[in-house]
Amino acid sequence: MNRRDLNRAVAAHTARDVKDVEEVLSALTEVVTGVVAQGEPVVITGFAKFTKNHRPARMARNPATGAPVRVPAKTVAKATAMKSFKDAVMSPRQAPRLARGVWPTDPDLLARQAQDRKADGAGRPGGATTPARSTAGPRKATATKATAKKATVTKAATKKATVKKAAARTTTKRAPAKKATTKRPVAKKTAVKKTAVKKAVAKKAVAKKTVAKKTVSKRAPARRAAR
Repeated sequence: MNRRDLNRAVAAHTARDVKDVEEVLSALTEVVTGVVAQGEPVVITGFAKFTKNHRPARMARNPATGAPVRVPAKTVAKATAMKSFKDAVMSPRQAPRLARGVWPTDPDLLARQAQDRKADGAGRPGGATTPARSTAGPRKATATKATAKKATVTKAATKKATVKKAAARTTTKRAPAKKATTKRPVAKKTAVKKTAVKKAVAKKAVAKKTVAKKTVSKRAPARRAAR
């Protein structure tokens, strides 16, 4: 496959005009060559890596005579196939499947695709051959994204407001509980006072009983003497 065959195959695969494909491939080769010439590697994932390598001067031997030969330093361009490309080439099952007529390229397929493009261009105002992309879809998408963002912001604000209200309610409800806790020491003091009063009354009663017992014991010998 040469460059012309590649252009026709890509055009048949993408249903594009051969001239457009030629322009794209020419631009691709120019960009890759210019970037690699500046010393920057170009990596096409799944295909190949293009680099510019510098080889220093070295000594080698002539394979015919065995005499040493000095090899000067030079810069070489190198293209390395990527692993996925190698795997697809080695196992055809992993390679992409091309439609019928892509390769070998069928001229009838290219003619049918050209007629379809002409028919599509004739049906559009101005006879445009390439489909014009409508900007209404992206604008609507951005509008919907903006409304979604606003909705999320409003939801977050309402959530914060509800959290603040709940916190205020909890604080207002917890205030009486604090008052009750301040009244508890008073209750303890009254209980202590009551217990102290009870103990004092009990002590007085015990003292009265002991006094009564002493008086009874003192009066008993007098009665016996009178007899």
